[in-house]
Amino acid sequence: MPKNLYGLTLERLQFELQALGQKKFRAGQLAAWMYQRGVHSFDAMDDLSKELRRRLSNVYSVEPARLIARLNSPSTTKYLLDLNGARVECVLMRHDYGNSVCISSQAGCAMGCAFCASTLNGLERNLTAGEMLSQVLYINDELRAESSKVDSIVVMGTGEPLQNFDNLIGFLEMIHAPYTLGLSYRRLTVSTCGIVPNIDRLAALDLPITLSISLHAPTDELRSRLMPINRTFGLEAVVAAGGRYAQRTGRRVTYEYILIGGLNDSTEQARQLANLLKDQLANVNLIPINPVVERKFNRPTARAIKNFSEVLEARGIGSTVRKEFGAEINAACGQLRNQQSI
Repeated sequence: MPKNLYGLTLERLQFELQALGQKKFRAGQLAAWMYQRGVHSFDAMDDLSKELRRRLSNVYSVEPARLIARLNSPSTTKYLLDLNGARVECVLMRHDYGNSVCISSQAGCAMGCAFCASTLNGLERNLTAGEMLSQVLYINDELRAESSKVDSIVVMGTGEPLQNFDNLIGFLEMIHAPYTLGLSYRRLTVSTCGIVPNIDRLAALDLPITLSISLHAPTDELRSRLMPINRTFGLEAVVAAGGRYAQRTGRRVTYEYILIGGLNDSTEQARQLANLLKDQLANVNLIPINPVVERKFNRPTARAIKNFSEVLEARGIGSTVRKEFGAEINAACGQLRNQQSI
């Protein structure tokens, strides 16, 4: 079976082409065709000799992500892609300031968060750096046809990115590299539920990416009910790690807080959260929950959302309420993947 070159780094492509007796610069040509022009047939790569194209076709293939299903709304497109046998979700969000893509770092998830559809069937496997890249490039290829492109990326889809640390870093380096999209690190965001040692590992790399930490509760008792990881890394440790990240990188940390009606959306809980984040270089992203059928949680009222935000702001904690993207197409992580497995 031909070896798939799609998703390999430039260095790996150089190694493969040198094995065919080719000079290193040929790998750059190949990468440009695959990653920048969206060409997946060796026959169409017309700055390569016919003989080289024939030899490549005999040994290799170019197999990007394959579409299984998609859901569309005016501002959002959700994709279910096949990546070497794994079904993975990613989402395109069209903002007035550019196109943002949310990608997955794992097929399935082992974190067991009580409000999330991604974890219902557990973790299947980690995604490689190339498979994470493939999600972005699939969407970028579609946008190219509109004379547009991917402008920013959040690693906030299915899975816990910091559980897949080495592949995550490989992806961040690839998407930043000039042979793919050359995106600035400042346009990249990584979300975590709070794997404290790997937050510190990420900080030590001195990459100016944005860190997003999921809290979703202002007390350890409630957070442990919602997020089992809190039994290993409690709120105090997680927020302290966020503080170290901000101090090391100079980047403001975003704390994600899913608002669940009647559970974590009271003004008293807003005051508790403000006290927890006091003196942090941070802001809070408030996310009214996208209800998941299997989870039986309720959306907060508009009044509860407004009151919660106002309490934070009054105590000097900047907050935003996430704009609704795709609620009408079940864009909460894991929902499309789970539907397709029925």
